[in-house]
Amino acid sequence: MATLLAKNADILVTMDGQRRELKNAGLFARDGIIETVGPTTELPDTADRVLDLRGHIVLPGMINCHHHLDQVLTKNLPRGQNTNLFPWLQAHYRIWGSRTPEDTRTAVLVGCTELALSGCTTVFDHAYVFQNGCRVDDQIGAAAELGVRFVVSRGSMSLGQSKGGLPPDDCVESEKAILKDCIRAIETYHDPAPGSMRQIVLAPCSPFSVSADLMRESAKMARHYGVHLHTHLCETLDEERYTLQHKGLRPVAYMETLDWVGNDVWYAHAVHVDDDEIRLFAQKGAGVCHCPSSNMRLASGIAPVKKYRDAGVKTGLGVDGSSSNDGSNLLVEVRETMLLARLKIGLLPPEGPRTVLSSSDPLRAKEWVTARDALEIATIGGASVLGRTDIGSLEPGKCADFFTLDLNHVTYAGGLADPVAAIVFCAPTGARHTVVGGRFIVDNGEIVTIDMPPVIREHNRNAARLAALHF
Repeated sequence: MATLLAKNADILVTMDGQRRELKNAGLFARDGIIETVGPTTELPDTADRVLDLRGHIVLPGMINCHHHLDQVLTKNLPRGQNTNLFPWLQAHYRIWGSRTPEDTRTAVLVGCTELALSGCTTVFDHAYVFQNGCRVDDQIGAAAELGVRFVVSRGSMSLGQSKGGLPPDDCVESEKAILKDCIRAIETYHDPAPGSMRQIVLAPCSPFSVSADLMRESAKMARHYGVHLHTHLCETLDEERYTLQHKGLRPVAYMETLDWVGNDVWYAHAVHVDDDEIRLFAQKGAGVCHCPSSNMRLASGIAPVKKYRDAGVKTGLGVDGSSSNDGSNLLVEVRETMLLARLKIGLLPPEGPRTVLSSSDPLRAKEWVTARDALEIATIGGASVLGRTDIGSLEPGKCADFFTLDLNHVTYAGGLADPVAAIVFCAPTGARHTVVGGRFIVDNGEIVTIDMPPVIREHNRNAARLAALHF
């Protein structure tokens, strides 16, 4: 079995139960599983691959809990640049519906490469538009080429405009076909074993694009097969108005009627929720995925991340689709998670006559999200959202998923009094190494599992063709 020794790191962030941060430390892994984590002096002397990490920080591989990799084909389209969610979706639906399996392959490779270069080792893809012969198999095959740990939804849209939904009728599927293919995807691909590189999730897209019947049937099927459930929820006030108009309920209350609030469910965005709904998520074990860049780009609002964490709600992090973010850099999202939470403090009305907000203010200090909080959301937090105990921290028995950053980078110059915080407070840099299950995806700052320049050229051709069809 292959062995890997990473040693001499200036700092190793474990994210274990004690949240230890070890100096001059490293890890030893065999066959993709960590056997030892600790000071370099306590590690074995040799391995098949030895990585000397002097001047580096080592962190658990980050976990992206919400993405739409096909949207990498539609970055920065002019009609979607300056609008909020509903008109933005209407500008993109038919383009996504026109893609081919070949388009999907390059989109997945480009998006997952961006993620890996930012230190992400596990990717969740919310795929829900299946047209022109496209299947979830296309995403799975491309992710395997690159070597990331992959969780993918057999998502769905069934409620077209003629039935009161938002998507065009030619972009939705019949519910019979959706459920049949969900069974096929689960039975063909889902691997629930520890260390799994591939898992399936059922993910009807949103309250305004699928029927109540499909939501209920998806929940029944997921629980029969033991897979997780995912959907967009409480992303915008438009969504809230939609469910109030069509269902007579706020989005979370509507989810309750569908048996969609539970410990096997997580929601993307979850921006517009009240305190009672946050308590409900905590009581039922439902998780949320914070998508700060997307929420800012589409003017959706600021999710109450600190309230979620204080209430015990499982909270992870996502880049969201590359049409509502235009990038797939998870370390950027870590920084923005911290900064947006601080902006939210400033937007709160002061109690009484106070007008100055300070971290030393005892009435406000509890509202601050720290750099370490944000890193925790991106790692062990994401693992909890996906229902996985084998990733998210660097501990014996867990997968050897980690990334390193070079602390000698000019970005960190002058900021190393606290190296862990520096990687969040300072501008994000690229991963020096990204390792998934003991296998190097990024080595010395370069993708090494696939030749990316030809993929990028093909992807640009694919994206240009799709844009020309609709603009």
